Parts: sequence; structure tokens; C-alpha cells
Amino acid sequence: MVKLAENDHGENRKQQEDVLLENTPNNFTMSQTGKNNSSEGETKPQTSFVNTFLRGSKAESREEKNDLQTTDSQPGDCIQKTATSDTAKPLSSEMELRSSMEENERFLQKLGKKAVDKCLDLNNCGLTMADMKEMVALLPFLLDLEELDISWNDFVGGTLHSITQQMHLVSKLKILRLGSCRLTTDDIRALGEALEMIPELEELNLSWNSKVGGSLPLILQKFQKGSKIQILELVDCALTSEDGAFLGQVLPMLESLEVLDLSMNRDIGGSLNSIAQGLKSTSNLKVLKLHSCGLSQMSVKILDVAFRYLSELRKLDLSCNKDLGGGFEDSLAQVVMLKHLEVLDLHQCSLTADDVMSLTQVIPLLSNLQELDLSANKKMGNSSENLLSRLRFLPALKSLVINNCALESETFIALAEASVHLSALEVFNLSWNKCVGGNLKLLLETLKLSTSLQVLRLSSCSLVTEDVALLASVIQTGHLAKLRKLDLSYNDSICDAGWTMFCQKVRFLKELSELDISLRPSNFRDCGQWFRHLLCTVTKLPQITEIGMKRWILPASQEEELEWFDQDGKRSIHFDHGGFQ
Repeated sequence: MVKLAENDHGENRKQQEDVLLENTPNNFTMSQTGKNNSSEGETKPQTSFVNTFLRGSKAESREEKNDLQTTDSQPGDCIQKTATSDTAKPLSSEMELRSSMEENERFLQKLGKKAVDKCLDLNNCGLTMADMKEMVALLPFLLDLEELDISWNDFVGGTLHSITQQMHLVSKLKILRLGSCRLTTDDIRALGEALEMIPELEELNLSWNSKVGGSLPLILQKFQKGSKIQILELVDCALTSEDGAFLGQVLPMLESLEVLDLSMNRDIGGSLNSIAQGLKSTSNLKVLKLHSCGLSQMSVKILDVAFRYLSELRKLDLSCNKDLGGGFEDSLAQVVMLKHLEVLDLHQCSLTADDVMSLTQVIPLLSNLQELDLSANKKMGNSSENLLSRLRFLPALKSLVINNCALESETFIALAEASVHLSALEVFNLSWNKCVGGNLKLLLETLKLSTSLQVLRLSSCSLVTEDVALLASVIQTGHLAKLRKLDLSYNDSICDAGWTMFCQKVRFLKELSELDISLRPSNFRDCGQWFRHLLCTVTKLPQITEIGMKRWILPASQEEELEWFDQDGKRSIHFDHGGFQ
């Protein structure tokens, strides 16, 4: 459910969706609900950890595909596997071997884990000190381990040396994720010393560990020429300007680097010269994220020099650098070299009219662009007509996020005319642009032709009853059939008759999973008879799970209807009302 901003200043929190709805990978999904005892509830028969261990060396290798998207460690899915080796510490008998493996199996089971493949995922498991000791005891039996994720476990901090001392036993490790582990300076030092023991390392994630700041050289100095590192994530690590300068010196050694995420390190802007110089040697880089890094107007020119060497770049994120405004003028000559660029994020960059003019010359030439975010740049309102008109030359565009840009009538007309040509559009966010109200008819052809549209956000657009009636008509005629998320919140001028028409027609959106019709924080209104139509409609929507209705007042009779509806065990729908008044 989308959380609603409580004022216009926070509207950009209520915005972009990650656009492309990814296919579920063909692997095992792990439950990540903390430390649950495996004896609770019935489970399907699974391969024993012991049996997997004993036959692990026979497992066939398989090709692995690099994911070019940065994936911050979150509670998620992974697979785990163990294998024997002639170099493993010998046990006195097969019985002792089985006993040891059963201990390891019990350890994984109490964390809700399985033992399959070559990955040990203990992400967000609430590991205790005792768990850490058990995990360390497990490592000597995981000689073929390729992925270790212990992110989001506070007790890792201060104890990492016990793991790094065993790194020589897992020399095949390719992925190491230690995000949000409260690492100490001693942990950073121990990790740096251990990195040379895992020469196959391809991904290192140290995000959300503030002690990395000021200590980054302790890690980076171990990287050698020809390092296999492909993904380096250092989000919100309190990196200093000195850290940034040292990173710039190390980058030429990381010739295989594909993903670099330095987001939310506001002090590295001062060392951008060094970083940009190093980027010239990372010709394989595909993702560069500098979100909220304290970049300035001069930063655009510095980066532009590096862009000519980054011809493989797919994703560029410069968002939330408010001092960038005014820096794009005459500073984007090399951006046109990014022929493969698919994602460009410039939201909340304080873009000026001159910036927009410069972007107008560049963005339409990025023919492979799939995602464009220009939101929260309010000065675009009266200067972006030419830019928005030329979006028609981006046939691959799937996500257009332009909320809170203070669009005016002329710019909205230009956008409406261009959007007709964006047949691949899946995400369209126009929230917080008041000029949409009373003019939704300008998007009529776009709504009819957008057969792929999955997310439509029109929050706080001053929509009127006629706009909702138009939307209901489009829905009834079978358009927007793929729509999954619809946000009409904070449009308080729509009368009960308008909501009635909408609620009667929304049943045609069979793929809809989220609907938000909440009122603004300052407004409360009685629910009309349309609420009964809504309850009736949602029974015909098989995918619906969330309905936002904050600040609507339900009379007692309708509250009883909702209680009855909620008690029906056949449905799993959350009405987010924040407590009906």
C-alpha cells in the first residue's frame, strides 16, 4: 500500500513504482520471517541437509547470469548448498560426520532455512551471538560456498573477525553481503585483511554501515589489478571526501566493475574529480548510482567528461542532489554517447529552465531509454513544453514519472500529445500536477492505446467528477485491462455521483491489486452509497489486496457491512482507513 504524504512538501514520497514487473526466477524461495522453529506447522518433505552434504560434490555446475540491477540486501530468497572435499577436516567415523551435519541442519531449520545449492542466506534472521558461533562452525563444511548473505543482523558487528578467520576455507566465495550489520572499525580492518583469501569475489555489499566511512582504504587497498569485482555497493556508509579520493585511485583496478552504488554519501561530492577520473577505466560499468551525494553544478561537467568512456552504461541515478540545478546547461555533450542508457533518474535536482533546454537536446536521442524520472522539479512547469513534446521519440519508454513538476496547461497539452506515441508505457505518474484536473480528456487517446499500462498515479491532481466519469468510461470499454495499481487519492472535489460511477465500473479491472481513494489530511467526508458498490465490486476483483480510504467517515450501518466483509475468510483485502471516523 502506498503511504500517503501529509503535505505537498512530501509528495515525492508518494510516487514512483519500480516499473518492470519481474518474472519470478526458477529457484527456491526462502521464508524470511525471523527465527521460527521448524516444528511449527506441517511442511512438505525436503532434501536433508545431511544427504545434500554427502552428495554435494556430484552436483552439476550451471551457468550464472549477471543481474545488472543493483539489489540491496533485503529479506528475500536464496539457495544454499554444501559439498565435501578431500581437504575437509576428517571426522573419525561416518556416524560422527552425520552427527555434525545434523547439528548444522538443525541450525538452519531454526532459522527457517533450507540446504540447497551454493548459497548461505541468513539475511535478517535476527542472529544472536550463539547463532554466530554456530554459523562459524558451519563454514568448514561449506567448501563450495559461493554466496554468503548475513545482512541486517546487528550482532554481526564486533564479531566479524570470527568469520574472516575462516575465509580461507571458502575461497570460492563470489558474493558477500554485509549490509546493515553495525560493523566496527575492527570489523572493517579484519574484512580488508581477509579479502585476499577470496580472489573469486564478484560482489561486495557493505551498505548502511557508518563505520565504513573513514576506513574504506582498509578494504579497497586489498583490491589488485584484474580484480573480479563486478558489484560494489556502499550506500549510506558515511564516506568521507578522502574515501572518495581513494576510491578514485582504486577504480582503474576494477576493470570488471558493472555496478557502483555510492548513494547517500553526501561528502563524496568534494572528491568527484578523483572518482570521475577512475571511472574512465571502468568501461564495463552498467549501473552508476549517485543519489543524494552532495553533487554541485560543477559535478555535471566533471561527470560529463567520464561519460564518453562509459558506453555500456544502462542506469544513471543523479537524483536528490538539489545543488545540481543550473549545472546541466551546456554540460551534457557526452551524454549522447550513452547509447545503451535505459534508466535516467533526475528527480529532485532543482532543474532550471536552462537545464530543461539542455536536456531537450539530449534526452530524445537516448533511443533505448525505458525509465525517465523528472519528478519534484517544480521549475519545469513553464519551461518543459519542448522537452515533453519530444518524448514521442522514445518508443521504448516504459516508465514516465513526472509528478510534482507544477505543469501548466501548455506543458500538459504537449505531454498529452506525445504520450499517445508511448505504446510501451507501463508506469505513468502525473500526481501533484493540478492542471490535470478538468483536463483528463486530453489523455483519453493515451488511456485507450496504453494496453501495457500497469501503474497510473493521479494523486492530488484536482480531478473533478467529469474526470472520474471519463476514466470509468475508459475502463468499461475494456481499456486499461492490465492496470494493477491506481492512485486517485487527494482529489477531494469528486462528488458522490462520480465515485458511484467509478465504483460500478472498476470491476472490469481484473488485474487491479491496489486502489487508493483517500482524502487529503485536512478533509473528512461521509461515505455515500457508493461504498456499497465498492464492496460489491471488490468481490469481482481476484487480485485486489489493498484499498486506501483514509479520512472517509463510515456510518454505523456501513461499518457493520465492512466488518462482515472482513470476517469472510474467503477474502484477503486490506482496507487502509487509518481508523474510520
